[in-house]
Amino acid sequence: MEDGASPMHISTPYEDPAPRVLQDPIGVNLAVDIDGAPEHLRQGLQQIIGSHNVAYFVRAGSAPAEHVWNVRFEHTEDVASGTFDVRSIAAGQAPQITVRYNRTVDAFRALGQVLTAARAAEVAALNNTDALRTPDFTIAEQAQFETLALMIDCSRNGVLSVNSVRAMLRNMALMGYTMLQLYTEDTYKVEGEPFFGYLRGGYTQDELRSIDDYAFAMGIEVVACIQTLGHLGQMLQWPRYAGLRDTNEVILSRAPETYAFLEKLIKAASAPLRSKRIHIGMDEAYGVGEGRFRGLYGQVEGTAIFVEHLGRVHAICAQLGLRAMIWSDMLFCLAAKNNALYAYYDQSNNPAEALSRVEGIPSDIDLVFWDYYHTQPEIYARKIQQHKELGCERPWMAGGAWTWSRLWCHVPFSFESNRASLVAAKSDSGRVSSFMLTIWGDEGNECDFFSALPVMLYVANHAHTDKHEIDAAFMENAFAAICGGSLGDWMAASSVDELPQATDMRTQMPSNMSKWLLWEDPMLSFMSPQYTGLALDEHYACTATRLLDCALAPSTRYPLNRLLRMPGLLARVLSLKCNLRDRLARPYKAGDRTALLQVAETRLRPLIEAQRELWLYHRARWMRIYKPFGWETLELRYGGLAARLHTMYDRIVAYALRAPCSALRRSRAIGVAAGVSRHPALLPGRPMPSDSMPVDSVDVCDSVTVAPGPSMSADIGSGLSVGEVPSWLPSITSADSSDDPAATSVGLGWPVTACTPALPTCSIPACGPLQTSVDTACAPAPLPVMTALPALSTHPTDNVTTINALGVRELGGEGDFWLQPAPLLPPELDPQDSFPRDIGCLGEEDTALDSVIDSIPELEEDLLCIYENSYTSLLLDYGRVTAPSRLG
Repeated sequence: MEDGASPMHISTPYEDPAPRVLQDPIGVNLAVDIDGAPEHLRQGLQQIIGSHNVAYFVRAGSAPAEHVWNVRFEHTEDVASGTFDVRSIAAGQAPQITVRYNRTVDAFRALGQVLTAARAAEVAALNNTDALRTPDFTIAEQAQFETLALMIDCSRNGVLSVNSVRAMLRNMALMGYTMLQLYTEDTYKVEGEPFFGYLRGGYTQDELRSIDDYAFAMGIEVVACIQTLGHLGQMLQWPRYAGLRDTNEVILSRAPETYAFLEKLIKAASAPLRSKRIHIGMDEAYGVGEGRFRGLYGQVEGTAIFVEHLGRVHAICAQLGLRAMIWSDMLFCLAAKNNALYAYYDQSNNPAEALSRVEGIPSDIDLVFWDYYHTQPEIYARKIQQHKELGCERPWMAGGAWTWSRLWCHVPFSFESNRASLVAAKSDSGRVSSFMLTIWGDEGNECDFFSALPVMLYVANHAHTDKHEIDAAFMENAFAAICGGSLGDWMAASSVDELPQATDMRTQMPSNMSKWLLWEDPMLSFMSPQYTGLALDEHYACTATRLLDCALAPSTRYPLNRLLRMPGLLARVLSLKCNLRDRLARPYKAGDRTALLQVAETRLRPLIEAQRELWLYHRARWMRIYKPFGWETLELRYGGLAARLHTMYDRIVAYALRAPCSALRRSRAIGVAAGVSRHPALLPGRPMPSDSMPVDSVDVCDSVTVAPGPSMSADIGSGLSVGEVPSWLPSITSADSSDDPAATSVGLGWPVTACTPALPTCSIPACGPLQTSVDTACAPAPLPVMTALPALSTHPTDNVTTINALGVRELGGEGDFWLQPAPLLPPELDPQDSFPRDIGCLGEEDTALDSVIDSIPELEEDLLCIYENSYTSLLLDYGRVTAPSRLG
């Protein structure tokens, strides 16, 4: 593509780079000759083909597509390192694709390009069917860097599981990355140091060795990435390491015991890996020499302390045969005597003079210049030149995928900033030999790191061309074929952090307003003045609709789109939370208690349910891709938000009804989290087990008569009424109460409002988690009623004896009950059918279970049981398994 072509780093509006016109199923398959491939490729090919998300590869036992391309690999020294060529030859009914390569990793990058070509041929076949039958193309590329690295943060709560690292490696191989660094401050095991990484889920030696073996099979080098100066607060908090503390975050320089300890760390981190390179960190070591160091050794200039410490750590690495690299920011910040990022990026700040007054940095130390903020190539080029003036002839350039301090990667700004740094790094004035993309998880690692896949692909494609822009259609085809997602939809997911209309507020950092809006106190809502006049609720409602539609739509072309459920659920929560305080403040000031109650029922109650659904999905997603350690930090945030929402609801309803909160306890319990049984008696067409529930108590019909049980009184504050329920939810009617105008009306699992004699009986429109609520005037509800709940089950054989056939769980005391929701189990997971036991992780296993689970509208605690292979403990009695109260 020519330099003047349309860039891929546009931010808004979000539109598909190419029309999504292809339909299922996949029209072409690749038949890779694994047995005939060079021996060093076979294991890597098996790893990728056996676990690829998109159905482009011919697999044993599966029917091939209409068109099949045969792919073979040829290793040759005639092709320069970093290059490959791909040629297609029409050979009867099965075209032959030949890949010629030198480096192992180049063979896998070439395979990714063949996948992209197959997708592009499908698009072309819409107008010319010969594009699939007789493909005619050649591909030749030249890597622009000797090393293209990806660094993943495994120290801010989230430690990627080994399976997730393998999934990342497979994507990296098809994109052409040559190196992986797992950033581990204290999240790796060190023999004899139980408090190092205590309760943090660190990698064992065996885990690191298995990751290294898996990467090696695909030509990827795994390099240890640790800290040896700053960012050690997680370790230094323990009394065991009090003697090694300079400040709360910085280790004590100059002390002999410090270097004995650092040697243990370097050995532990590097020993399981083949690589003889190591990243020893040393960034953001603010306050070095200002803590215990000053009391022990006196006041010493910061640059001198840093260089001395670097020299001693470098000597340890050299003794172990390791070549070290460091982040370069402290050289600039110490020279400027300023810890702010401004000092690092100040074009006039050159530390060469400060370094001239001390012994210089070792000549074989590689400096890594990191800048994730600027969008002009010239800024990067000038700073790269300053690194060379420090004596580092081969500095690294590091860009960032914006995953930190947010819940979803900001893809458009990541494109912008990385484009600028890559253009500079490939230019004559700023040329570097190595480029690194970083994925950070600051502030608790709330973000799903797989949301950075589009940025990974963009950087990889940029690193394999001398052009300044990447063709939009090429990116769309590559992302669909390699990762299995729709690029347009993934770009749109970034709108959770974008204002609905263009403003002049863009700085050098992209907005993370979804994080602020999610965690801000709902009653105080200090952010609301910042978006006065903006229709954020409508913006987020539209975003939620698009993303959830994409996530829940079954597709063999875009299986990765299921991950868009996270930003979709987030947008759903924000669509209800934005402007909530203003909606409540207006009727409160006007003294309109009925309007207050309406807002509480149509906005606040659905918000409580939407927040719960987000929490449950986020938890399930975390447990699938990270180790369990660290989730407790995020769960405390969700728990705090849930508690504040419940308090807000209780106080508003109590005020509106002129009743104390305690009188509303049972109303809230049933209305907020109600469930309907999956007992066959409540599902027309399913036979009812004879031993599960008395036949004379429930009729198999559209309207189910319920047996008598503990009563719900009609005292002040405890009356209930409901809006229109979905057609699939069976109505539950008391046989003797339909003529009683004072009877209680309950729709299980649907929004419920409390009524008293002081207010007219009120029917609030239903508002499920994927619907837009509408404020409606109160009106009598001519609906079936239920004045009694069924008796509790006394089944003695399992762990859920307090849940009866309608899913009612006794809370204890004064007849309070909670109608407990659980996922509606699709037939694939029905305990009466065969249950798949092989559990996948983002395509780790070729099983339909991932798509089945991701299609469940509401994920519950039993999802974790599924992944623990302890599903039977949840389903011992089919007659009392509960289902969700509504479908998404």
